[in-house]
Amino acid sequence: MDHFQNDALEYVVDDYYDFSDFEDSFGEPEPQRNNGDFESFDSDFEDDFETSKSKTDTSALEARNGKDIQGIPWERLNFTRDKYREMRLRQYKNYENLSLSREEIEKDCLQVEKGKTFYDFQFNTRLVKSTIVHFQLRNLLWATSKHDVYLMQNYSVMHWSSMLRRGKEVLNVAKPIVPTLKHPGLLSQSLSRVQISTMAVKENLMVAGGFHGELICKYINQPGVAFCAKLTSDENAITNTVDVYHNPSGAMRVVAANNDAQIRIFDAENFACLNCFSFNWSVNNTSVSPDGKLFSVLGDTVECLIVDAQSGKVTGSLKGHLDYSFASAWHPDGRILATGNQDTTCRLWDIRNLSESLAVLKGRMGAIRAVKFTSDGRFLAMAEPADFVHVFDTESGYVNCQEIDMFGEIAGISFSPDTEALFVGVADRTYGSLLEFNRQHYNKYLDSIW
Repeated sequence: MDHFQNDALEYVVDDYYDFSDFEDSFGEPEPQRNNGDFESFDSDFEDDFETSKSKTDTSALEARNGKDIQGIPWERLNFTRDKYREMRLRQYKNYENLSLSREEIEKDCLQVEKGKTFYDFQFNTRLVKSTIVHFQLRNLLWATSKHDVYLMQNYSVMHWSSMLRRGKEVLNVAKPIVPTLKHPGLLSQSLSRVQISTMAVKENLMVAGGFHGELICKYINQPGVAFCAKLTSDENAITNTVDVYHNPSGAMRVVAANNDAQIRIFDAENFACLNCFSFNWSVNNTSVSPDGKLFSVLGDTVECLIVDAQSGKVTGSLKGHLDYSFASAWHPDGRILATGNQDTTCRLWDIRNLSESLAVLKGRMGAIRAVKFTSDGRFLAMAEPADFVHVFDTESGYVNCQEIDMFGEIAGISFSPDTEALFVGVADRTYGSLLEFNRQHYNKYLDSIW
């Protein structure tokens, strides 16, 4: 992945997309916290929630009555939403590392039927706001239930309760972090002013990677941080992705992929480093097969790899993408792998036959920065850097698609484990927010009597 300095934790997406066009028409933008003043991060962010709630939140009822789901007052602007969408599609420039032929990309793409609705808009809050530290990394939001979401907001890991409609700070990484777990040989160390570049939250364990190669592991139900360390002294040391998984014997593991071209595996109980696999290029993303036996390994190459999780041996090569890849996800049955690429496509691979991709799914205007399957395998969601999240019905052969159309950079997407909710983090100075969508259920009884 591309390396750049981001010493002050700014909204790095500003060069790619911002609502600055709107601010004059909307009035004063909401005040932003001074990222350099770390004392301001002591609060749990709850003080002003109730006072600003009526202004910033949008409910499903309000949306049905005509309010914009993000609270953008189009009626006060000199252009309509449709006109602004047309302009965005026309002017948006997708970031590419390699020159691409649009004709070559589109000829292989699956023809899909849009306009479906699988997840209905439920709620949008600007009381918690996603932020991004690297424009290519968009795994900064995780749902652990349909009521519990974790996201990055500046130097804070925030928890949002969709039931209580309240947020709370879970971890502050602006100040020194001292690990609580100590035993001989553990390569743990204190950290401070960590810029979180990626995160995962599973089974009560939150794992976060940092912009300078850090790894932080915290049990959600316990105070403090269990383990933290800087994984490498490499100059270009961004931790690009982290994950929590179970190996074939059932032991829980933490995996971290880094810009230093290495994947490291840790024991999730004592955080000892168990293995380290090296590659010829920066590893931008890795995901673990449901049985814990295989890694997908994607990075600064057009090729994607399948790797044995125990030995690190390459067992398969996926060829078809035209640029660098930054996202992957396994179908729960373990047979299908989805890979998201800067060539604006998501490819589906059957690991029983890797000679060519099973299908190619196309975005509207930008790279595919995040892909997620529901736990039942029914839906696949893929997110572009900005504006669009696409939800595909796997049972239709990925032909039926819901297109979620919004404005703003997308910090992450996450289905709840029970598949009932889909959350989208929007990073924007003025309209940064957390969007919630609920799975649509048809009343089979009513259908049967009509």
